[in-house]
Amino acid sequence: MSSSSTTATPDKQRRRWLPSFGVQVLIGLVVGVILGLVARSMGADGVDAATGETDPNWLTETLTTVGSTFVTLLRTVVPPLVFLAIVASIANLREVTGAARLAWKTLQWFAITALIAVSIGIVLGLVLEPGKHTSVTEAAAEAPGTTGSWLDFLTGLVPANVMGLEASANGDGSVGLSFNVLQILVVAIAVGIATLKVGKAAEPFLVVVRSALAIVQKVLWWIILLAPIATVGLLGNAVASYGWDALGSLGTFAGAIYLGLALVMFVVYPILLRANGLSIKQFFSGAWPAIQLAFVSRSSIGTMPVTQSVTERNLGVPPAYASFAVPLGATTKMDGCASIYPAISAIFVAQFFGVDLALTDYVLIVFVSVIGSAATAGVTGATVMLTLTLSTLGLPLEGVGLLLAIDPILDMGRTATNVAGQALVPTLVAKREGLLDHTSYDASRHGEVWQDDPKLSPVAA
Repeated sequence: MSSSSTTATPDKQRRRWLPSFGVQVLIGLVVGVILGLVARSMGADGVDAATGETDPNWLTETLTTVGSTFVTLLRTVVPPLVFLAIVASIANLREVTGAARLAWKTLQWFAITALIAVSIGIVLGLVLEPGKHTSVTEAAAEAPGTTGSWLDFLTGLVPANVMGLEASANGDGSVGLSFNVLQILVVAIAVGIATLKVGKAAEPFLVVVRSALAIVQKVLWWIILLAPIATVGLLGNAVASYGWDALGSLGTFAGAIYLGLALVMFVVYPILLRANGLSIKQFFSGAWPAIQLAFVSRSSIGTMPVTQSVTERNLGVPPAYASFAVPLGATTKMDGCASIYPAISAIFVAQFFGVDLALTDYVLIVFVSVIGSAATAGVTGATVMLTLTLSTLGLPLEGVGLLLAIDPILDMGRTATNVAGQALVPTLVAKREGLLDHTSYDASRHGEVWQDDPKLSPVAA
């Protein structure tokens, strides 16, 4: 018996004593809600004399720290992850027959599903009229600190430096670094295409890129293992900070968002799967680890290695194609954040401020959602996409402030829908092009979600 087989069995036995990753996340959700309610009932510790703001109690502060630390860790690995994944994925297209056709088909399905999603959002906004059924007042209206416009979007595509990093001075005199995912994407695409043009001379560089990508993905996997604990902090802080009062005042709006997300994920996606002769159950059981992690982390990019892993191993998409389509989708394919959410939100803001939208305005909403979805590229949130939509329609940007109170709760569902779509499109394209491995897609799934590999450790199902 080999040493690898003798060590694998004890590892599996140890995992049997622990709840599966999915169960751990669910436990984290329950504990987070309970601790959030407890923290909210404890009230504030007092009022800051200098700022007049209330000081959070120790439990709320702890939950905030736990959740924000997880998000900060995800943000730390995003720049190298996006750059390395895109460069490697473009280089991998050399191994795929008809690579240009596959890339074009992928973009087509990105646009088709986005068009369907934004149409559902518009219909729900008109039927449910969330802007007319809310108890929130104009006192909550406030322009966001981060906004988006077409000029900012276009100029933002021009890289400021090779990694799209930006430095800014903080109030305490320190210097903080931030990044622009779109700029990283542009640089990575340019470098990836250059490696294809250079040919054999680029092979040593690609060896380094692939090795570095494997290392970054391993580090990211260690961060992902913290997701159950992070769930407690993220959800607990949302409940403690916003409570059910804010959710109640925007109940119709939140209901419309989640209804739209549910229609896209559990009606539109299944119809597309069945229309292409694919099992709905097999898709969701295969993609579920990525969808679940996306719900907790609120990060399509942070979930990207898991999405790619399940797309290849569970859904049967060829690795050479999946390594191109999934990273591209993680930065540009956002049915939740860029289609459902901005459509309903724009209609909410228009109804709230009494602005009548014309047919051309609805066409603009569709255009922004299908074409401008790359503006949402980042770790969490969809504020940039929303402000881009509102500014395009000429609606008050202060309307964003009305919706920020419940944004973390909505962002969970939005990101889960994003990731489901990012796994769906490569699966559909691979099926239609005759590339799908039906043995992997139709395999029964018990125990581990995916096989162990050099990049990711398995998660028990």
